[in-house]
Order: sequence, then C-alpha cells, then structure tokens
Amino acid sequence: MSVGTAIPRPRRWDRPFAPDMTEGDVLRVLFTLRVFGAIDQGQFPSTLSLQDIVRNDARIRRYRRGEIIIRKGDYGNALFVIMSGVVRELHDQSGIDAADDDAAHERRGFFATLGQWWRQADTPEQRDVSLYHNGHDHGGLNGADGRGSIQSIESLITRAPTRVLSEQDMFGAVAALSRSPHLATRIAETDVEVLELRWQGLRDIRRRDKGFRQQIDAQYRASSLKTHLRESPLFQGLHETALEHIARHTLFEAHGEFEWSGGFKGLGAGSGVDVLYTEPVIAEHGDYLDGLLLIRYGFGRISERLDHGHRTVGYVTHNEVFGLSEIVDHWRDGHDLRLRHGLRAVGFVDLLRVPTALVEDYVLPNIPPHKLPGPPTSSSVRMSADLTWEAELPLEQATINFLMNNRTINGTAAMFIDTNRCTACDDCVRACAAAHDSNPRFVRHGPEHDNLMVANACMHCVDPVCLIGCPTGAIHRTQDGL
Repeated sequence: MSVGTAIPRPRRWDRPFAPDMTEGDVLRVLFTLRVFGAIDQGQFPSTLSLQDIVRNDARIRRYRRGEIIIRKGDYGNALFVIMSGVVRELHDQSGIDAADDDAAHERRGFFATLGQWWRQADTPEQRDVSLYHNGHDHGGLNGADGRGSIQSIESLITRAPTRVLSEQDMFGAVAALSRSPHLATRIAETDVEVLELRWQGLRDIRRRDKGFRQQIDAQYRASSLKTHLRESPLFQGLHETALEHIARHTLFEAHGEFEWSGGFKGLGAGSGVDVLYTEPVIAEHGDYLDGLLLIRYGFGRISERLDHGHRTVGYVTHNEVFGLSEIVDHWRDGHDLRLRHGLRAVGFVDLLRVPTALVEDYVLPNIPPHKLPGPPTSSSVRMSADLTWEAELPLEQATINFLMNNRTINGTAAMFIDTNRCTACDDCVRACAAAHDSNPRFVRHGPEHDNLMVANACMHCVDPVCLIGCPTGAIHRTQDGL
C-alpha cells in the first residue's frame, strides 16, 4: 500500500499578493491614502488586522504614460487606488482599437494541433509538491503583464468623451465585489502609481468598516449607477435629467451570502423544498411593492404559493426585472400594488430598487404599449434583455427544481448527457483526453434527474463561485473571463 504525500491546506497569506511589499510601503498606504487613513482599525481582530490585509492583499503597481491599466469588459479582481499621477477613464471602447496588442489567448494553428499527437503525456495530470516550497512560480501572480498601450493620448481624448481620475481616486471596486466585467477602460495619462487591493482584502475591509462600505457605495452611485441603468432596456432612451433623478433615489440592496458555495455544498442532496427554504427571501408573495427590482448580479428564484408551500416558476438574472407587471397594472388600471410572485436569492443577489412612483412617472410612458406586459391573467413572469416577456419555464416541475437546486442555471457551458442513449463506452472521455494532452476535462458522472446527467466539468459559470473558496486566491478569473 503506497503512502500518499500529505499536503497541508494552504492559507490565504501563505502567498502574499506582492512578496516584495515592505513595511514602509504598508505605512505609506495607511498614512497617505485617505480611504485607508479613515478606517477604524479597532474594528479588525488581531488575526486580521488592517496592516496585515494591506501587507498581504495589496501591491503597488506602476504604469507608464499611455499604458492600459484595465480594459472595458475585462473581469476585475481588485480595487485600484491612485497614489500618484493622472488616469483617463472612457466608456467608448472604439477609441482604443489601436491598443489591441494586449496579451491574448491565441488559438492553436493546424500544425500545432497536429503536432500534439506526438507530444501526448504518458501520465495523467499530476502535481510535484516539492515545488511548493522552493520558490518556483509557474506564471501565477508574478507573471508578466502584457499591457496594451496607447500611442497618442491627446488624439484619444479628442475622439471620445473621457473622465479624469487623479490622486486618491478609486476604481474597480464594483467589478471586484460582483465578479463582473469592468464598465470602462482606464489608461495612464501620465506616469501612474496605483495601489491594487485584491478582492479578498477588499471584502474584509468593506465587511468591517461602515465608512469604507459607504464610500464604495457612494463611488458606485457617482460613477457606475447610471451606466447600469442604461444597460437595461427599460431605461434606454430616457433623458439625462430623468436618469439622474432616478439614480439619485435608487436604493442598493444585497441579499444572501457573497461566499455562498460553502453553505450550499453543506446542504447535500436535500429535497427541493429544503433548498428553497434556505434561500433568503427578497420579496414575498402578497407584499406591497414599493419599487421595481432590477437585478445587477446573481440569480433570483421566482416562486408562487401552492397549497402550504411554494412552487418555482422561473428565475431572473443580470439586467432582468421583478415586479414590473404589477406596477404596469397599477399604472394602467389602478390595481393594488401587491406582488403575485415571491423572489428569493439563489446564493447571492445584488439588485437596485427603483421607486415605483419614478417608474410610473418616467419609465412607463417611454415604453411602447406593445412592449409592456399583459393583464394580470398573463402567465408571464420574466422580462428578457430585449424587452420581451417569457412565460413560466416550459419544463416539468421536477426538472425546474433540479436545475435550480443544483445551481445548473449558473453555467453558460454546462454539459448534459442523455443517459437513455449513453452506452457507457467512454469514447467521449477518451476523445476529450486526446484533445487535451491525455487529460480529460470532464468526468462521466454528476447529478442526475430522470434521463439527464450534468457531467462533472467546468460550466463556465456566470458567477464563478468555485473561485471563492481558494484560501490563497491563486485560482482566479483571468481578465478576459477564462
């Protein structure tokens, strides 16, 4: 019987974000950046002090004039605070087409693919644990950046509207906390020095310091809220003054746990009812509707009362709304503002609550009548991105529960196997292994319902919660979402 190598579970700070972060750098951050100087350090335990967070979860980065710090559409994992220099922010991506020399994931050519057959590995994928302690680093956080650059900042400024960010300004917090793409491109207008705080540290500081949390929310309201509203088809075409008024009165809400995957796994293979009742209630059937709910990030389960329980009838996700049909009925016919369905957070949901009165005064008159939901007898419960209304999911109730309770709806590339037709020959697994250096990227096992099996493989989730549990932050989404 062979004796396996015991690998101690790594902790987050076993590999600091910047190994060369000195004590002087930490003190400089705490005493020169106002956002950190205003934090109440007494709110942090000795095992998670603010100094330790900055020392292990932050790094100081330097960019030359014209270099792209972050590109619109890139996935963010960190908050940036400008320590010196000037940064230009622009939302129009067309202005930086000349900077597409950014490092990218290249597709293999024909000969490279053909040559792979002579380079197949003789052994399955494995790890050499001896490398964990001798300083080797295989392209992790210390790899080269491959930054894009702009040759002429002046011409860029004249071609597209930009916003100036200077010393002490922050950006990137919303993308980091929501695991979503950046809404704007930021370019160094001068030589720039920025502090980059990875999302684990950002999360811990935001959780413990109320002032920091309010500052992050205020920054979002000032810089990104109107952009989020414009992304929704409901608010497109509104006058800038109306949009500004709506943004000023919109409320932010977060429901559920940001790190929900651990608690969800602990549920095991419980019944659908058990899973549903563990989900935080956002709005209950019959509640008074004081505002339209616009989903920013995450998924919400739509349910209705059935006998003494609840039945899942659909879900809402990014840029979809909940409660609009009830508001339209009140605006059109004076019906009561009572919800006909309930809404629960599937893991974690970040949403905007737009006051009902503002929706009736500014939004509904701007929408063509044929785009509005039907009368209360309509079974439509969900508005898609193109302002079309979808009825209840055309699936059996047990199938809906299976997809919702196993969070399969989170995937964008889930692999389903029809077990009625599968002969268990494993040819598919061998073919996958042949295409990936003898290492298959899926296993022919997974959750099953009737004749459906969800194969154990990366589903490329909208909300990549599997990355959250990594104690060191080594597993993370690349800037292009991979």
